[in-house]
Amino acid sequence: MTGLRILYDQLSPEALHGVIEEFVTRDGTDYGEIEIPLKTKVNQVLTQLKFGKAVIVFDPESETCNILKSDDPVLKMLDD
Repeated sequence: MTGLRILYDQLSPEALHGVIEEFVTRDGTDYGEIEIPLKTKVNQVLTQLKFGKAVIVFDPESETCNILKSDDPVLKMLDD
């Protein structure tokens, strides 16, 4: 796998918001029976990024971003 870690504070506030919003609204990101407002979801992910519990990864091949938990094994493959 190829990918580049992107520090959240390297993105403009607008770009960061766009990346997070796209991530939390993807198919398969259902949060259960209780509907959580989009703003709350975005703030939760932003908090995880700020505290190092999640990271943004850019895939130059597909030109897409993903957000992964900081302990995701996929990140280890990027470091190798």
